[in-house]
Amino acid sequence: MDLGTIKDKIKEGKYSSIPQAAEDVRLVWSNCMTYNADGSDFFLLAKTLSKKWEEKYAKLIADLQLDTSGTPTFAGDLPPDGKISLDDKRAFAKSLYKITKEDLGKIIVEVDSKCPQALTKNSGEDECELNIDKLSPSLFQELKQFVAACSAKSQTAKKKGGAGTKRKST
Repeated sequence: MDLGTIKDKIKEGKYSSIPQAAEDVRLVWSNCMTYNADGSDFFLLAKTLSKKWEEKYAKLIADLQLDTSGTPTFAGDLPPDGKISLDDKRAFAKSLYKITKEDLGKIIVEVDSKCPQALTKNSGEDECELNIDKLSPSLFQELKQFVAACSAKSQTAKKKGGAGTKRKST
């Protein structure tokens, strides 16, 4: 098992839950520490990365308030017919206004690489339009989860830094 394989399996929807993918990431670190000498550069790197990964994974689970029992999936909770409801599309569109420009840029890059037909680019005005109807249900759910993570991240940042900063009126 390696991180590239895990990434491919996530893209292909082969994991049934987030914790299942997490177990494979843990396996990568464990294998590296098992098959490299204690104290070697690879062993120490795997140990450090494992610790950092566990911290970030725990924070992600807490921020998104996910149940790690195996129910959340990468495909999200799609209906059996795979169609996205109009309410889901509207909620997603509204949520795009709540994320940073950088995160919005990441979404555009992701859509451009996975589903370019969903973007209409206007190079003269440096704008693009996202047609949600042209997104595949799996990509829609992936983007929806990304936006939720960004929103959770910004809420955490506001709680930490929002109270201590005041602006002077001029």
